[in-house]
Amino acid sequence: MTNSGQQILIVDDDAGLCDLLVRYLTENGLMASGVGNGTAMRDFLSRHPVSLILLDLMLPGEDGLTLAQELKANGGPPVIILSARGSAVDRIVGLEIGADDYLPKPFDHRELLARIRAVMRRGGQGKPERTVVRFGACVLDTKARSLTRNGASVALSGAEYALLKVFVEHPNQVLTRDHLVELLRGFERSPFDRMVDVRVTRLRRKVEPDHISPIFIRTVRGLGYQFTPNGNKGASA
Repeated sequence: MTNSGQQILIVDDDAGLCDLLVRYLTENGLMASGVGNGTAMRDFLSRHPVSLILLDLMLPGEDGLTLAQELKANGGPPVIILSARGSAVDRIVGLEIGADDYLPKPFDHRELLARIRAVMRRGGQGKPERTVVRFGACVLDTKARSLTRNGASVALSGAEYALLKVFVEHPNQVLTRDHLVELLRGFERSPFDRMVDVRVTRLRRKVEPDHISPIFIRTVRGLGYQFTPNGNKGASA
């Protein structure tokens, strides 16, 4: 199979698993390399462009959550956490600190490949996208994966960033909850039934002038949500 030129870095101290994943991903058209700890990860990133990182949590020295936070803070590549710690709490913490997906071990290699491709699609590997989107006092930079409000940096979890990116890519469209879940594919589904509603509530607190009466992310009764970048209020807001 032709190599896509997309480099995957596996950060896991299980050398056998690294070798197995490198072979599997290479057979499926991706370039892949493996390292065993955070120091080796930083060294690799300093010398090679990386499209996505597969990150174990239980590493010698610095743990995976610390590394994921560091990558997020420095505008690093997307991260999929692979960990034997697969409880709901572990998954939620992983996503909240900025991981783009979370897959418990053991996992099916085909599912991992599907999640890698989904995260890469969200990361802009295909069609060109708007780099900077302004609405109200907010500026979203999709290249830097950053949000500012009134010039000050706003911290977004990986889940919140993905949701906001979906909204800005579909301005003025009414998106049902089911459609939003489909657009957010690649994320580990929340154990809570109203996952989308919870994320919308958290996002509103960070982007709306008044999250009780939102003007950018409006609720359309009986349908779903609508992102209006010009802040126009409408029916069912």
